[in-house]
Amino acid sequence: MKTNVISILVLGAMIAMTACSSEDDLMDHLPEASKKETNRKSTNIPGASTVLVYMAGRNDLSSDLDQDLEEIKRGSTRIGDNNLIVFVRRFRDNEKPWVARIRNGKVTDSVSVADLGIANPEPMACDPEVMETVMDYAYKRYPAIKDYGLVLWGHGGGWLMQDSIAGTRGFGKDEGAEKSNKGKWVNIPTLAKVLKKMPHMKFIMCDCCNMMCLENLYELRQTADYMIGSTAEIPSDGAPYDEILPDMFAGGNFWKQIVDKYFTAQYNALPLSVVKMNEMINVANATRNVLPSVKASIGESYADMTGMIHYFNMGKIKDGFTPDLNIFYDAGDFIKRYAPAADYQQWKQALDEAVIYKKMSEQWATELTWSRFYSDFHMTAEKYHGVSMFVPQDPTKGKYNKMNTDIKQLTWYSDVGLNTLEQ
Repeated sequence: MKTNVISILVLGAMIAMTACSSEDDLMDHLPEASKKETNRKSTNIPGASTVLVYMAGRNDLSSDLDQDLEEIKRGSTRIGDNNLIVFVRRFRDNEKPWVARIRNGKVTDSVSVADLGIANPEPMACDPEVMETVMDYAYKRYPAIKDYGLVLWGHGGGWLMQDSIAGTRGFGKDEGAEKSNKGKWVNIPTLAKVLKKMPHMKFIMCDCCNMMCLENLYELRQTADYMIGSTAEIPSDGAPYDEILPDMFAGGNFWKQIVDKYFTAQYNALPLSVVKMNEMINVANATRNVLPSVKASIGESYADMTGMIHYFNMGKIKDGFTPDLNIFYDAGDFIKRYAPAADYQQWKQALDEAVIYKKMSEQWATELTWSRFYSDFHMTAEKYHGVSMFVPQDPTKGKYNKMNTDIKQLTWYSDVGLNTLEQ
C-alpha cells in the first residue's frame, strides 16, 4: 500500500483532523493502572469468528489509516456478534500503539501494548515480539467458536528482506519516533514463525503491496486456508472496509465477494487473487519438476525477461522503467515462455488448483510514475496467472547480486531448486 496522488494526501489530512476520537478518549483518559487491572480481571469474549486487522501505519500511510479506521467502524455495524479487533500504530501525538474491539461502530475495550507487557518505549509494529504479543492477546481475549482471520495493513515488499534493498521489503515499515525513509520491517520467514504460534487462520488478507508471490505463499502455507491480495502495488486507500467486512465473517466463497468489491473500489485497476494455501506444496513440486526443462530452454545464460509481466520496478526514473530493476515477475508468464507446452500445462494444472480466483487488470498504479500502466509489457488474460515469482538474474546488473543472495533465505528457494536457474 503506497500513497499515490496529491488529492489522496489532502483528503487523508482532512479526515485525520476530523476523525472520530473515541479511541483517543479511551487511551487518554483511562489511567494506565486501571487499564491493566481491568484487562487482567476481564473474561474472554467469544464470538463465532474473530478477525484482527493489524494496522502498521507509523509511516507515510498514517493519515490513510485514519480513513480506513472510519471505514472499519462503519463496516462493524454489519457483522453481528463476531469479534472484530484492530491493532493501531500511527503517527499521533502522545499515542502508544493500542488494541481494541470495534463493535457497532465504536471502539471498546481498548488497551495499549504497555498493558500487554511490552516495556519497550518505542514498540514498533513490525517487531516480532510486538506482533506475537498483540496477536496472542487478540485471539485469546476474543476466542472464536468457528474460525479466525487476519488482515495485514500497511506497506508491503513481497519476499524482499530487511536491509537488503532500500525502499521496501517484507511487511509493515515502522518508522519509529520520527518520520524518515528508514524503519523496521518484518521479513516473511519471521512473520511465518509468529503466525505458526497463532490459531490457524481461515484467511490472511494482505492490504499491502506485492504480497501474492509464490515465495510468500509457500512460506506462509501452514498458517491459513486462503490468502488474498495483489501481486502489484496497491494505492494508499486500499480495500473498502465498510463494504467487505461482513464478507470476512461469511461462509461459502467469501473470498470472491471480498475480491470483487476490492477490485471495483479500485476502478478495476488492480490485479487481485486468492490462493488456497494447502495447494502450495503441489505448486512447489510442479515448479521443481518444470525448472530443469525451463533451464534447458534458457541455455547457459540468465533468462531474458524482456517483455515479461512484472509487478514492481525499483528504479527512481519518473519517465520510464529500468529493466535491470524489475522484480516480481508473473510466474506463469515466465514458465510459459521457457517450458515446453506439455510441461507448462502440467505445471499450470497445479497452479490452477491453488489460484482459485483472480481478477486481471491491464493497468494499475505504480510508484515510479503514478500513472496506471507499465510501459514495457502487455498484460493479457493468457499471460496473467495471479502470482509472481523471482527469477535469478545477472548479478552484475541492478541489485540482482543482493536479491540472488537474499532469496536463499526463503524456503521456496531450496524446495523448488531455484539454483537450477543460476550460473
